[in-house]
Amino acid sequence: MNDLSMTSVMMNDLGIGSVAMDNRRPTRSASSPRGARVALYSHDTMGIGHLRRNLLIAEALASGLSQVDILLIAGAREASAFGLPHGVDCLTLPSLCKDEAGRYNSLRLRISLSELIAFRAKTIEAALMQFQPDVLIVDKVPRGAVDELDPVLESLRLEGRTRMVLGLRDVLDDPATVAREWRKSASEKAIHDYYDAIWVYGDPAVYDPIREYGFSREVAAKVRFTGYPDQRKRSRFAETGAGDSIDDLLSAPGKLFLCMVGGGQDGARLAESFSRVDFGPDTTGVLVTGPFMPPEVGQKLLLRAAANPALRVLKFVTDADGLLRRADRVIAMGGYNTVCEVLAFEKTALIVPRTSPRLEQLIRAERMSELGLLDVLRPDDLSPAALAEWLGRDQSPPRTRELVDMNGLAKLPSLLGEVTAAAPVYF
Repeated sequence: MNDLSMTSVMMNDLGIGSVAMDNRRPTRSASSPRGARVALYSHDTMGIGHLRRNLLIAEALASGLSQVDILLIAGAREASAFGLPHGVDCLTLPSLCKDEAGRYNSLRLRISLSELIAFRAKTIEAALMQFQPDVLIVDKVPRGAVDELDPVLESLRLEGRTRMVLGLRDVLDDPATVAREWRKSASEKAIHDYYDAIWVYGDPAVYDPIREYGFSREVAAKVRFTGYPDQRKRSRFAETGAGDSIDDLLSAPGKLFLCMVGGGQDGARLAESFSRVDFGPDTTGVLVTGPFMPPEVGQKLLLRAAANPALRVLKFVTDADGLLRRADRVIAMGGYNTVCEVLAFEKTALIVPRTSPRLEQLIRAERMSELGLLDVLRPDDLSPAALAEWLGRDQSPPRTRELVDMNGLAKLPSLLGEVTAAAPVYF
């Protein structure tokens, strides 16, 4: 018996089913007992927001469906810092970054952008053609970063086995910018050619991209609103990365004021301002700088904390739930994931959104402020005195769940079933 025959016998004995090993990719039959397969792609060029959103989606699907295997394809090496549930694994791509003008570059490898995109595109295509997902969920960019998904989208369409979903956060940018970028990248054509559904991770009561961005009738028909993710319900797989310091903070007496600046690459000004606030007696200020805070700024903040017993500085916290539960007030930038965490824990919060290179954070924060979900401080008005004044106000927490849909994670398994209902899937 040759090696291929022996392998086939062993796989059949284990109940795995037959696989044609032709050095290209596995083939499947409807009788294959393997579970459903879902792949999630995020390009990750600014911070770790896309990665964190996909991790939440992966966990929701893994916990809501039996026998599902999920492959995350991410462009942030920080993926390795997050714990993953059983049935979920991650392929990390060489990283991209954006310069101040919004142009893509290689973050770490000293190669040209064209070389990097070719490298990433071939890696993505090889992985997906081998994994053969029943559903591919693409985050935000229909054709991927610098159109790197074009080859694999076409290959998967021709095979006809994989259903494709475009996942969008609630706000992309101001309407004029979105219209210009989608026109330049032929996004609507890509949606027409490849995508079966669009999941908007938000509530139209806050922001309705169908109306705001003037989606065509065909694109609008594919939209399903999930609601915002209630991150309190996720499991705990991640290490905090902060040792025992978080436990000490959670058990400390007095008030706790928490400041979060997302990945940190553009959070230096907010972090500096918060670190200079006089928090008053029986109060601790906790600053989470994020993994991308410029080293010189991070070192300065650590020195300031060493001289101020009321200030604590943490660099990277993969799971901030404990701190959010404990916090009396939250000051944060306006990234999607951070705002969703604030909403989930119904915290009295002040958002200081960035306004460049996108207006996304400002638009989201102002719409939520109009609904009474949080307060907004524009970057031009940021100062230690302004933060101290807000912290000193007498305010009640918002009644978030009475105002917006927070069932985003719970809805995902049924939405996945809707997408696959008309497809030849292999559950």
